[in-house]
Amino acid sequence: MKQIVVNKISGIVFLCICTVTAFAQKSKVSYVPVIDGDWWNITTNPDLGKYTSPKQEPVDFGIWQAADGSLQLWSCIRGTKAGGYTRLFYSWEGKNITDTNWAPKGIAMEGDTTMGEAKSGLQAPFVLKERNTYYMFYGDWNRICLAKSKDGKKFERVLNKDHSPALFSGPMANTRDPMVLKVADTFYCYYSAHLAKNDPAIPIKSAVFCRWSKDLKTWSDPVIVSDGGSAAKQTSWYGGASECPFVVKVNDQYVLFRNQNYGPKGLNTQYSSLDPLNFGIDNDQYQVSQLNVAAPEIIKIKDQYYIVALKPHLDGMRVAKLKFIKQEN
Repeated sequence: MKQIVVNKISGIVFLCICTVTAFAQKSKVSYVPVIDGDWWNITTNPDLGKYTSPKQEPVDFGIWQAADGSLQLWSCIRGTKAGGYTRLFYSWEGKNITDTNWAPKGIAMEGDTTMGEAKSGLQAPFVLKERNTYYMFYGDWNRICLAKSKDGKKFERVLNKDHSPALFSGPMANTRDPMVLKVADTFYCYYSAHLAKNDPAIPIKSAVFCRWSKDLKTWSDPVIVSDGGSAAKQTSWYGGASECPFVVKVNDQYVLFRNQNYGPKGLNTQYSSLDPLNFGIDNDQYQVSQLNVAAPEIIKIKDQYYIVALKPHLDGMRVAKLKFIKQEN
């Protein structure tokens, strides 16, 4: 059974299809992420050549294992001298997740305005391997876009009939921070967006949205899977309460990492739910913990989870072991 809810945000009317099933009952079990040991640093603030700026900051990133077994990390670097929205992708390579000081590989991608991408607007790459192809989802400031690779290192944009890499956008502004989880034969793309301007009359300022697809080409309408709650009161700006979503499937539970703040006071809130499309709408029903980290990604190597996050002063990335503690509710 599905419940259709009409929302009006920034003058746009759209449908949120909220699943109403047995999942609506909160599970008797949840999983709490716990950092298990000390952090180690893997990257620093890179040399961007002519784009280097004293204001530049490595922020949202993606990490994955390439076909040759090496680890790849691409980060959005903001505050550069690239013009436009000042952002581009820079890459590093590591041999082992436990290594420090990964090798800088240079600027990996810049926005292409001939394909409708905003100038220097690239944000938050995420890579998913499906069979023998690596798919990179990323934001171009206004849309979620797609590129692909065979080796997991060199990516080319996947163009649609309009000669554009765009998959979808909206319903709010600055559609960004995609993360894709495959469950059975369905791809779930979680992403963030916020109001174009702060409007006190609209209760939802920002949200974690999800769309799903069977083929990575045709996507569903957007569904809000998390917004509001106490996390919305802990952010430094109205659009920052639902950034950098990342979902990990732990047994029968889905654990959402939802970001509020960057920097030394970095804050990320986690939720554990049986339903990949419901982590609480304007409530803390599924909240299980908070961590003093920013923009984390979770990677599993063999049987060990690792959390990769921004360094407190936004000058690179760091890694620690992670475990999920089973909790009786």
